Amino acid sequence: MPVTSNDQPLQTSLFGEDVPLGEGATAIESVPTPAERAAELNAKLSHAAYQYYALDAPEMTDAEFDRLLQELIHLEEEHPELRSPESYTQRIGGYVGEQFEAVRHARRMYSMDDAMDLDELDEWLERTEEALAQLGGPAAAEPLAYTCELKIDGLGVALTYVDGQLVRAATRGDGTTGELVTANVLTIADVPRTLAPVGMARIADGGFGQSVEVRGEVYMPRHSFVRLNEDNDSAGRAPFANPRNAAAGSLRQKDSRVTASRDLATFIYAVADEGSLAVSSQHEFLEWLSDCGFAVNENVARCTSAAEVHAFCEHALSLRDELDYDIDGVVVKLDSFAQQQALGFTARAPRWAIAFKFPPEEKRTVLREIRIQVGRTGVLTPVAEFDPVSVAGSTIARATLHNIDEIRRKDVRVGDTIVVHKAGDVIPEVVGPVLEGEQAQEHEARPEYDMPELCPACGSPVVREEGEVAYRCISLECPAQAVERLIHWGSRPAMDIDGLGTELVKRMVEQGILTDVADFYDKLDEGVLASVSTGRINKAGNDIVVGKVVARKVIAQVEESKRRGLGRALFGLGIRHVGANVGQVLAQHFGSMEALVAADEEAIAEVEGIGPKIAASVVEFLATPQNAEVIERLRKAGVVLTEERGVPDDAPQPLAGLTFVLTGSLEQFTRKAAGDALKALGAKVTGSVSKRTSYVVAGKAAGSKLTKAEQLGIPVLDEDALGQILESGELPQ
Repeated sequence: MPVTSNDQPLQTSLFGEDVPLGEGATAIESVPTPAERAAELNAKLSHAAYQYYALDAPEMTDAEFDRLLQELIHLEEEHPELRSPESYTQRIGGYVGEQFEAVRHARRMYSMDDAMDLDELDEWLERTEEALAQLGGPAAAEPLAYTCELKIDGLGVALTYVDGQLVRAATRGDGTTGELVTANVLTIADVPRTLAPVGMARIADGGFGQSVEVRGEVYMPRHSFVRLNEDNDSAGRAPFANPRNAAAGSLRQKDSRVTASRDLATFIYAVADEGSLAVSSQHEFLEWLSDCGFAVNENVARCTSAAEVHAFCEHALSLRDELDYDIDGVVVKLDSFAQQQALGFTARAPRWAIAFKFPPEEKRTVLREIRIQVGRTGVLTPVAEFDPVSVAGSTIARATLHNIDEIRRKDVRVGDTIVVHKAGDVIPEVVGPVLEGEQAQEHEARPEYDMPELCPACGSPVVREEGEVAYRCISLECPAQAVERLIHWGSRPAMDIDGLGTELVKRMVEQGILTDVADFYDKLDEGVLASVSTGRINKAGNDIVVGKVVARKVIAQVEESKRRGLGRALFGLGIRHVGANVGQVLAQHFGSMEALVAADEEAIAEVEGIGPKIAASVVEFLATPQNAEVIERLRKAGVVLTEERGVPDDAPQPLAGLTFVLTGSLEQFTRKAAGDALKALGAKVTGSVSKRTSYVVAGKAAGSKLTKAEQLGIPVLDEDALGQILESGELPQ
């Protein structure tokens, strides 16, 4: 069996291909009590669903979400007493925002159960056939057939027509209640305002009545997604992560003119009440939709055997790269409406349908170069540059390699043929090199990558502090750090200056307009920003500048950012070890920048959740004359550097659902301070190690707890890794 460079065995995929097992994949851990594990799973799933549906900013990969949901389903099957109405297994994924009017659907819009491989799909086919046989009656007497359709990766919608006229459009929301987005849906070209007469004629005698609600998916074509992100980049706006997020964000615009400019499209495939139509099956219903003028996906098949269902799934997977829209699987439904009605629904999903999920899409390409990116704190991050390849709906040509330890672990070398994918179909990632035959020999002949001794941005020496993973440039004159610090100041968790994109900041730094964050307020105005060169030339050969329209919007956001408060300003300043949560803790404790500047290390270290390491970093930063000057300029420009006391209800909780154990003696933190800081980020801190422990932090002279963690295979972190977590709120690689 071939292996990747990090000794990950290849497994045979659903369609006979050898693909690497996912990095860090482990068997599902057992827990001392099923109730505790069920509570933990519900917390993780609920948080991930909120990020996905409410914020259009997924933090968890689809594969990981599906794995956790399947674990919870199986756990509740073994322990039915754990299944309650509050469990995620009884809920329909979704979210109802507050910016639109809420409307109830004619009937509930359900989620779909998943089959993660062909074996699970076959088990569902067998269960479905057996269930129909046990029910008996007319439904069981019908020939068994399935309609297979592509699973579109978009945003669910429900369209209501009265006497053939579109009167209402709503998002799926939480399944029962959606968001009213009629004005926005009316801007989508392929949504019929009036149903075609030929379609109306087919249902005239079938009990159509006054209204019908049809359902489907709003999506953004891939070519439109590419163009939208190009426009965003030109205007200095942040790009969308993927077409699904772009479609969701576009449909939820308060201004329907923005939605109209986004080139959305639909596929319709379901009806709220099949009894209202003179059709008896899914394939007949799809024909009726087409007759009415709806956009219906042409890739559909009526299958009468498991072999035919398998063949359609393989065909659908082969189409993945060719289509102009994203798909992530195949939906298999009982074709007969009578059979669908006979089987009915569970609390969250139809028994008569299942979603067969594709494996993560992986491609091979050639690693051409490893470049160094210098961040705002001087950290040097290696980035893989490879031949462009299309993965999960977009072309990628680079991916972070994080640090030298990660490069060594994966053993990737310039010139290797590598496997790449998108984590969660979003984030480009290098899986590892291909080591087969001659490729393995060529790999061994190539030199290992070493981090540079000098900063590529300024030529200053690079250092790696003892015990740290990161290499850093320590020069205060490094231009790369200046750009990253300015970008960080305007980022959403910091001062949230919308429209302040990476390219725009780079241009202003290159043209000498910006050098530090105070320049945003005492040097930048509409006239200056409007004249900034974008680095592009128009057809007449003239330089293209930012212009008054964009400048006016950005300057308005700069003015708005003055009111963000001390906590976000502290985070935005880029003080080492001060993440968003630490910034809020300091701001709420001291209340003002003056009080914080006047405090010594001891006073700051005594703040709950801080400790001596963070305190030393804060004091050093605030005592530096250049930094003190910038802070004074911010104050004079009207930036609010005070904060109301008390813990905010919306304090970030990035570690929610995780359990930490602290053992041994810590040098940079007291155990209490470290524990309090982890709790402030949402983690649970306990005194004993068990299989449900997420991480163990081991200091000097760690004893039996460290031994038990190693026996159970629980990740062990050192004190520097703990510091990185408290600073960034992110888990280590």
